[in-house]
Amino acid sequence: MARQEKKKDVVIVGLGWTGSIAGIELAQEGLDIVALERGHDQSTVPNFEYPQQIDELKYGVRLKMMQKPSQQTVTVRRDGGERALPYRSLGSFLPGNGVGGAGTHWNGLNWRPQEVELKLRSHVRDNWGEQIIPEGMNLRDYPVSYDELEPFFTQFEKVAGISGYAGNLNGEIREGGNPFEGWRSEDFPMPPLPTTYDSAKFQEAAKAMGYHPFPASAGIASASYVNPYGMQMGPCNFCGFCERYGCYQYSKSSPQTAILGALKRMPNFEYRTNSEVLRVELAEDGKTATGVTYWDEAAQEEVFQPADIVILSSYQLNNVHLMLLSGLGEAYNPLTGTGTLGKNYAYQMNGGVSMFFKDAEFNPFVGHGANGMVIDDFSISQNDFGAEGFIGGSYWRAGTFNGQPIRNMPLPKGTPSWGAGWKEGIGEWYGHAMSIGSHGSHMSYANNHLDLDPTYTDRHGRPLMRMTFNWQDNDLKMNQFMKSKMEPLAASMNPDIMQAGFKDIGAQYDVRPYQTTHNTGGHIMAENAQEGAVNRYSQTFKAHNVFAMGAGNFVQNTQYNPTGLVGGLAYHTVHAIRTQYLSNPRPLV
Repeated sequence: MARQEKKKDVVIVGLGWTGSIAGIELAQEGLDIVALERGHDQSTVPNFEYPQQIDELKYGVRLKMMQKPSQQTVTVRRDGGERALPYRSLGSFLPGNGVGGAGTHWNGLNWRPQEVELKLRSHVRDNWGEQIIPEGMNLRDYPVSYDELEPFFTQFEKVAGISGYAGNLNGEIREGGNPFEGWRSEDFPMPPLPTTYDSAKFQEAAKAMGYHPFPASAGIASASYVNPYGMQMGPCNFCGFCERYGCYQYSKSSPQTAILGALKRMPNFEYRTNSEVLRVELAEDGKTATGVTYWDEAAQEEVFQPADIVILSSYQLNNVHLMLLSGLGEAYNPLTGTGTLGKNYAYQMNGGVSMFFKDAEFNPFVGHGANGMVIDDFSISQNDFGAEGFIGGSYWRAGTFNGQPIRNMPLPKGTPSWGAGWKEGIGEWYGHAMSIGSHGSHMSYANNHLDLDPTYTDRHGRPLMRMTFNWQDNDLKMNQFMKSKMEPLAASMNPDIMQAGFKDIGAQYDVRPYQTTHNTGGHIMAENAQEGAVNRYSQTFKAHNVFAMGAGNFVQNTQYNPTGLVGGLAYHTVHAIRTQYLSNPRPLV
């Protein structure tokens, strides 16, 4: 029989970005809160201290900040005709582990979606007609608009400490910013960071072709900053150790830097680490949750934590898995189209061009995760879907972001991968390479979904979650379109060697190489329970006192990195809980 803890007002599952936001905002209401984190505790001091944190072999290669597949993983297949096999070695995506979650090891690229991305089906219908939507594409509108979310995007950017320059300030298009972004009620909290040589070369070439380059918006401090919770950030020193690392000098936006130091001081908040939530417990009528049952790693026993409100704020894949195991909705069936849990799983579509210049020195050891100049001229709002034959878009970025010597060694194709020829290639080309990357949207499809695996179980005896996913022609066409536009720009820079890397039509998903940790969908937002798992406030249709936050809410993936939308939706959700739900617990409309 499970040990039972004292009842809390709120139990939070996962203490990353969304869990930290929910914790501090609801603690300000005087609620008694406990957060349960499956992983270990970690703070800037002592866990991210220099020089231990910039151990590239430990963190960059051996992935010590990431979720261990032996602790939790998924099975993967491309379609219903294949048998799914466990994801045993991290490759394609890297879920974080421990307090702070993926917010500790991300690169810091922070974006808002374009206005049309939140109403994409309507945008397609109104401009080209729904007949251009490919068969099997589950194209949807979000049940919230950009205008509704704008104050919450602004709130998140202030808390996270985002650097940048507004291109659309209250409808005024400003030179030097992104002219295609949604309107902003305020400028960024901090100005943009300086640019590196490669990004300056890209900026010059893009301008010459009539494009509109601007500095990437960054969850990296360009100056000293104090956020609304009184948390301090220090300016970045361009050390190059962002992706896969915690920031040792309080420069990168993370739950540790932005929220947790203030939250831990609040007497009505506590958190327990090494506490893996196994299921959400539902009342007999199934309409509300009574709390959660978790595994106490130290005590080696199950524990029931009763609570009036349950907030699911773990990583997207873990959220969906927990909801499926707990019966928080009907599992999606791709053959009948019924059910909502696991529906509309989506990913990201990337590509790029690498260039080698014999006479250019790029100093690749200098950079930060969100460094670079960007163009949005081929973004979703700018593409003619009817003429081009695809739905989607991409932003392009050039800038040094990975200054790590083991992982940052680009060489021309044909260079030997080891031995004397490899050493000769490094001697000739190290520091002489730059790249332009395309970061593109990914639509949702009937085939791509998440459900419970019928064969494999985890260490607790629960079915693993099964991922059915493959690339679809629409997104591959978009990728090839970006290649056709990017290669002429790259060629205009007159490199000695140029090589492109874009997935072609017919490409099959390969789980082995790293691609992006932008897994989305699975507990999507919708106007009603027949179309989604949560409503516009991230409240589950199944149980009104359970809220599921994070990228699982995405109805399809945007062209941008997801953190900005995740943060905006999180503040939108806790605002609704504070102003509507607490005074009258019920399904919100």
